[in-house]
Amino acid sequence: MSRPIRRALTAMLAAAVLTLGLAACGSAKDDKPDAAASGDAGSWPRTVTHDKGQTKIDAKPQKIVALDNSLVEAVVLLDGKLVGGIGSYRNLTGFPEYLGDAVKDTKEVGPLDSPNLELIAQLEPDLIVSATVRHDALYDKLSEIAPTVFVKTTGPQWQDNLGLVAQAMGEEQKAATKLADFKARAKKVGDAINAKAANPTISIVRFLDGPTRLMGKKSFIGIVLSDAGLARPEAQNVDEFSVEISEEQIEKADAKWIFVTTYKGGADSKSKFESNPLWQRLEGVKSGQVKDVRDEIWMTSVSVQGAHMILDDLAAAFGVDAAK
Repeated sequence: MSRPIRRALTAMLAAAVLTLGLAACGSAKDDKPDAAASGDAGSWPRTVTHDKGQTKIDAKPQKIVALDNSLVEAVVLLDGKLVGGIGSYRNLTGFPEYLGDAVKDTKEVGPLDSPNLELIAQLEPDLIVSATVRHDALYDKLSEIAPTVFVKTTGPQWQDNLGLVAQAMGEEQKAATKLADFKARAKKVGDAINAKAANPTISIVRFLDGPTRLMGKKSFIGIVLSDAGLARPEAQNVDEFSVEISEEQIEKADAKWIFVTTYKGGADSKSKFESNPLWQRLEGVKSGQVKDVRDEIWMTSVSVQGAHMILDDLAAAFGVDAAK
């Protein structure tokens, strides 16, 4: 091979290697998945897709404001620094005691229906989380204060909401572990209950200052019971948040076990139902298997913390190991 030809081939080979090297470098950069999509908790900035669109978060949030009680609990569960939150909810005042020191320095920025935007701004958060069902009209104003992430609603999708909050906080693995731990415990408690009580049906009755509700499968409590593998009576084994009943429909509340909660203003309805002869005919009532439980836990906590406390109550009611 002549020297000129050899020289030409060498140059072509060098150019090819350089081209491949640049392409490889380009691929490594251009094909790297977005931090939010990859779930890499250490990668910042990241863009989070949520119910109101997309929000870029430059760095791991150090000061968070949560504008729904269930999101307050999600942030606390993930060990975030909650500088502001909605503590009062409906007939509740202050943050739940079971959140302990995690909220001792958290500023109340409520009420729920009209958060104090001026106070929120003074707290200088680097992340705000809320829900479209709560504060749709405030999204733009909140986004002017800090990067803002909205879940759609708070009840039926509480487990998905935890994942979205975790994504915004860079705590995906922690959220996955916490949720997996709850599901494992729920199954253990549910299996123990089914073994001891021969697969009982569980009725959930909620008395309010309006129509009485039987809680369906798409409610917070419905999902907890489903994770525990506990059966529901036919009238409540529905893909609905709840079913409203009148006194004439009391039989729909029947099951081997009946758990009752009473929200503010619901005491009169509860009294009327329980004094009705139809209530006395229910299987759970006749067998003495009716339990009053805390509305603020079974209905409105909407959190992993609340779900664990429901398992505590269920284990105690049936006399089985709480699997803690």
